[in-house]
Amino acid sequence: MNYKHIQLPLSKADARALRAGDACLLTGPVYTLRDAGHIRLLDEIREKRLKTLPYGLAGQVIFYAGPTPPKAGRPFGAIGPTTASRMDFAAPLLMSMGLTGTIGKGERSDEVKKACEEYSSVYFVATGGAAAFLAKCVVSDETLAYDDLGTEALRRIEVKDMPVFVGIDTLGQSIYDLDREDD
Repeated sequence: MNYKHIQLPLSKADARALRAGDACLLTGPVYTLRDAGHIRLLDEIREKRLKTLPYGLAGQVIFYAGPTPPKAGRPFGAIGPTTASRMDFAAPLLMSMGLTGTIGKGERSDEVKKACEEYSSVYFVATGGAAAFLAKCVVSDETLAYDDLGTEALRRIEVKDMPVFVGIDTLGQSIYDLDREDD
């Protein structure tokens, strides 16, 4: 398989060069955040009337994951994708504020597809059930906010050669629709 090597943070130009179905290896900073963390982040944006994303999230990629405690000398024992559609309530707003990508598993809503197209953002799909393998791609971890949420805290991790597929590209095309077009 030919992988596209993507150096993060993901630029809008690099995002626009990707197409649904592309196999990629991600290297660089990724931020982890799940359901409760997204609610907390949106509350913070609204309460403080922020015009830009806090915590350095502008121009970055959020991985919908809840990592487990360290193991085998690595930052995490496991880190796998959670169902991305659970964060569809937040993704369009975060993309409008500068988020360039998300990582999860499963299909996304039409609103997220439109946001990917409108804001030149990408949705990457990581393989579910491969959390122990994906943990081997994480080289460092730093908790940035919402530490009281445990595994759902906002973390900045560094990954090296993390395998993903482009799930939705900047044209709004979804990997989940590609094989349907052949039917």
